[in-house]
Amino acid sequence: MFKKVHLRLTLLCAGSTATIMIIMSLCYLYVSERSLYRNQFQAFENDINTITTNLEHQTVISMEWLSKMESQGNYLFFVVDNGIPFLYNQLSDSGEAASKNKLLEEFLDSSQSKISASHYAYTFTSPSTGTSYIAGVINMGKASSLEIIILFSLEPLKSQILEQRFRFTLIDIAAVIMLTAFAWIFTGRLLKPIIENQQKQIQFVAAASHELRTPLAVILSTEECCQNAPQEKLSGFLKTIHNEALHMSALVDDMLTLSGSDSHHFSINMQPVEIDTLIINSYESFEPLAKEKFITLSVNLPENPLPTCSADSQRISQVIAILIQNAISYTPEYGKIELSLFYKKNHFHISVTDNGIGISDEDKKKIFDRFYRVEKSRSSKEHFGLGLSIAYEIVQAHGGSISVTDADGGGSIFTIIL
Repeated sequence: MFKKVHLRLTLLCAGSTATIMIIMSLCYLYVSERSLYRNQFQAFENDINTITTNLEHQTVISMEWLSKMESQGNYLFFVVDNGIPFLYNQLSDSGEAASKNKLLEEFLDSSQSKISASHYAYTFTSPSTGTSYIAGVINMGKASSLEIIILFSLEPLKSQILEQRFRFTLIDIAAVIMLTAFAWIFTGRLLKPIIENQQKQIQFVAAASHELRTPLAVILSTEECCQNAPQEKLSGFLKTIHNEALHMSALVDDMLTLSGSDSHHFSINMQPVEIDTLIINSYESFEPLAKEKFITLSVNLPENPLPTCSADSQRISQVIAILIQNAISYTPEYGKIELSLFYKKNHFHISVTDNGIGISDEDKKKIFDRFYRVEKSRSSKEHFGLGLSIAYEIVQAHGGSISVTDADGGGSIFTIIL
């Protein structure tokens, strides 16, 4: 599914951008070509004006002068008297002369109605060759039937325009290829977190199903045993069912908590809180449990009074409880757990340090993932791998951070910064 979405997004992104770019290129070419034609026409008109001025000051039109003017401007000059070409037009070789005479005949046939001013310029296309020209006609005066026809070929200009179009086509093709590659990479990066989120959801559902299957199997098998069990064993079976139901209830509560975080319905009630009071309350709550497992639980608080912290006291207490409970679960008998707090640069640092079995560097990267548990030696039936995920979500909702490092001499240090 995501491959199709990736492809469609790429086509949409690259296609829309390329379409805009091509339209802008066509607009530029249109304006540029019109400007080239206009500039060429204006330059030709200026030359016609100059030639007309020169002719007005001459009494004789020499062949030398006509040849010079043709070579300077790449023009074709025709001198016509009453529609009859002068000898100048016959001086070229026979092939060129025939071609020029043919062009002159076509021009005269197409321009009978247009020659009315002393000089006039317009475009002309040869019917036989299809070559386009800018044509100028200079009438030497009302009393004279002498006319000078000047033709300037537009083929070099057309070649320049075609070359410009070819360059723009190559540029547009290269740009479309680069845009497509960029769109593919860009949309791939946009979809990456969505794909990762879906994979996590799939893993979450699979892990949750696995975790729920075990207590359900125990409950069902125990229920079958209850049907034929003697009275003295019935209470034990019922107690097993009760314990497994409690485990399922705890798991469902954890899953609902994380679900609320994912859907942004995670309830956080921010109020001024005395963090040191929360630390002491957590210490007093878990000290009996630590003593049962022969673990020393200590607390280390600053001597100076601390300012209040804007936080949800119940949620922060839940995070501290998760960290202490994990530390007690994974610390051997006669171990030590220290709960400490210090204040630095407007930040509260809460840490839970144990001298248990520790966590490898590879596991540190995944320790806050849902349903992730370290090797079997750290796994137990009471832990579903959701506690640290919940702690992470709560701390993130507070705008804080939570991390784990190695403790000196072995064990782990979980640190919360608010």
